[in-house]
Amino acid sequence: MASSDAEVAQQQIDEIEALSSIYGEDWCVVDEDEKIYCIKINDCLDQPKWTLCLQVILPPGYPTAEPPIYQLNAPWLRGQDYMELANSLEEIYIQNLGESILYLWVEKIREVLIEKAQSSDPEPDIKKTSEEVDENDGDDFVLDCQPIHEDPIKMLNYITSGSQEVDEELPPIHHGNPITDRRSTFQAHLAPVVTPRQVKRVLEKLYENKKIASATHNIYAYRIYCEDKQTFLQDCEDDGETAAGGRLLHLMQILNVHNVLVVVSRWYGGILLGPDRFKHINNCARNVLVEYSYVPSVEESSKQAGKSKKTRKDNKKRTEH
Repeated sequence: MASSDAEVAQQQIDEIEALSSIYGEDWCVVDEDEKIYCIKINDCLDQPKWTLCLQVILPPGYPTAEPPIYQLNAPWLRGQDYMELANSLEEIYIQNLGESILYLWVEKIREVLIEKAQSSDPEPDIKKTSEEVDENDGDDFVLDCQPIHEDPIKMLNYITSGSQEVDEELPPIHHGNPITDRRSTFQAHLAPVVTPRQVKRVLEKLYENKKIASATHNIYAYRIYCEDKQTFLQDCEDDGETAAGGRLLHLMQILNVHNVLVVVSRWYGGILLGPDRFKHINNCARNVLVEYSYVPSVEESSKQAGKSKKTRKDNKKRTEH
């Protein structure tokens, strides 16, 4: 049995190495330990119109005894289109039981995208939707921003277009520790910002990273304090994860942080997390804000509270005497 397990593991290694070699930068390792991978597939045009991310998790029994767990991520892919493509992939698996099938899956998806590009189908709707929809996910607080539904970079281009072009310096970007729960992975990124143009530059830089760009959602919020007007410039982006951007901004308001951008990337692992996903998004964000001293840690807060309590007691004693 042990040798059989070793053979299966070697088959997976060989397949992953081959796919990485074939697809180069379009192939992405999301989590090596959990065997989660993602590949970006397009219609092969010079300027692709139809793209899709295939995310796969390889269980221990693949390819001999178990199929890959897969997720098809594309803003336009829903309803009948999704069912037809899913059925095609499952057919390929059944026709090739026991064999490595990821290459066949990728090329089948590419064939579908090329057919769409060559047909009279309208160009895809670029709005992203959440992988999870909960009946009780309605907002339970008033948001200070309206979530942006367009491409976040394009929207920031619009926001900054009214001001004179200035070559803003790219702020340092920091990355927090990832949180993994039921195969979904969350990771926060932080950058100090003082203008919307810096927000735009940081987002562009993050999206240059193919792993971050392949995330199911990149949720962000920022707060910039305008001293001349004594007000905050702030905004948020759900990136398809309904209300997540508003919740993230609400957290930053509660923590009273400013001049900072926080982005939380989520790679969906195929298992619905329900409301827990919002907890992980906020925990990632808070952890990175604490790590880079935008928020005091729990220990520091406790010490400060202790000092304040002692000061109040001393003042009370002096008043009594």
